[in-house]
Amino acid sequence: MEQIRILVVGCGNMGASHAAAYHKLAGFEIVGLVSRGDSKHRVNTMLESAYPTFDHYDDALSQTEPDAVCIATYPDTHEEYALKAFMAGAHVFIEKPLADSVVGAERVVQAAKDSGKKLVVGYILRYHPSWIKFIEIGKTLGNPLVFRMNLNQQSQGYMWDVHRNLMKSLSPIVDCGVHYIDVMCQITEARPIRVSAIGARLTDDIPLDNYNYGQLQIHFDDGSVGWYEAGWGPMISETAFFVKDVIGPKGAVSIVANEAGAKGQSDSVEAHTQTESLRVHYADVDSNNKFIVPDEWIDLTDEPSHQELCDREQLHFLQSIHENLDLSKSMEDAVNSLRIAFACDESVKTGGMVKL
Repeated sequence: MEQIRILVVGCGNMGASHAAAYHKLAGFEIVGLVSRGDSKHRVNTMLESAYPTFDHYDDALSQTEPDAVCIATYPDTHEEYALKAFMAGAHVFIEKPLADSVVGAERVVQAAKDSGKKLVVGYILRYHPSWIKFIEIGKTLGNPLVFRMNLNQQSQGYMWDVHRNLMKSLSPIVDCGVHYIDVMCQITEARPIRVSAIGARLTDDIPLDNYNYGQLQIHFDDGSVGWYEAGWGPMISETAFFVKDVIGPKGAVSIVANEAGAKGQSDSVEAHTQTESLRVHYADVDSNNKFIVPDEWIDLTDEPSHQELCDREQLHFLQSIHENLDLSKSMEDAVNSLRIAFACDESVKTGGMVKL
């Protein structure tokens, strides 16, 4: 199978993980690492490699002429870099969110279609067997459904730098929330009809028009409702920061991650994708309203690490190129989850409910 020559743009947390995947997977050949600072050199050191390094994306794109580009930069560059990649005839893997605006995301998807190239968006939970099982069980709980989810991050040091940089363009409920909005939409398959959200600016270290704590609520046309909460920063509480529940008329399914939800884990990238166990609760009761079926614990033997999940993402990207997979639905889903997240952001800033 012909190797895909790939250019990695952005060498921070996710870029480094994707570079490690390309380094080990036989189907890829890294032709360059791009970053504004020293992170590209740290990736070369980590991989014990000497891949060409570049300070500027345009230079790297023209000099390497890659078959594909991995975009793992901050969201405010996603649209521009993706459009340039498609113009250069390259396939694109791009970290979520797809762009820093809905219109921008739509332009990227249209460019992928016009160019005939593949676009894969980094919704990493879609490759996690436990999350796949979580969604599968959630679909069996009847309608309407209630979604209860959060991922608050008590960040400090390097991660607080990362979060402050992210908040130059996006709020936590947009950048992080698209993952969990996507999960809700996969489970219910109903149409979201309105959203409401609240937010608070708990630090002067971020732009005046942004906030580092937010909570959103989504109403679906089948009666389902969901909430998601995200806060970033050194002031964020570590109490109940990792909640993942789906409740329906027939019972509930919950991700129980005692280690990932433990003290000191809230800003751990590795912990964010861990599930450890699924707890399935059945609502059936007898004539005395006593439960008939005990709760079921599901411990999946396939619990990949964060790096292994990135490897699986890139295997899917490789497969989509070589087998010419139809990615229309996944691209549509990426735009849809971003549209919902930005509607929630609008609700925070206007103080009103937003109809979709």
